[in-house]
Amino acid sequence: MAHIQRFDHVGITVADLDSATAFFVGLGLEVEGTGSVEGEFVETVCAIPGARCEIAMLRAPGGGFRVELSSFVTPDHVPGSPSAMANELGLRNVSFEVGDLTAAVDAVAAQGYGLVGGIGEYQGSVRMAYVRGPEGIVVSLFEQTG
Repeated sequence: MAHIQRFDHVGITVADLDSATAFFVGLGLEVEGTGSVEGEFVETVCAIPGARCEIAMLRAPGGGFRVELSSFVTPDHVPGSPSAMANELGLRNVSFEVGDLTAAVDAVAAQGYGLVGGIGEYQGSVRMAYVRGPEGIVVSLFEQTG
């Protein structure tokens, strides 16, 4: 029996919610909503007593895929590894298809974010790059070319 009915979202915890939101909006995601959550629900789900966090829910143009950005107000956030590489265990990247990879890379560079490595091409059909965004978040951007 399949338990999963659909993909809903990826959650990313950040220290600077405004900066992370601006980064993803700059790539083309749209703000679906913002708010805060605290109390028994979040304490139970996260197993963090006294938890309170601010949230921005972003969606892909036209709906579908969503990214939840959360910033804990209480307790203080715990730093992650902002320089994590692809071979470190855990969630390493969020991937988006773009229409023009070079333009997308240039757009994030204008915001002060750069490539993890370089732009790769796979068998003349896909171009891809990893970009390290705010707080070390790695975003995979790819363009269908063939």
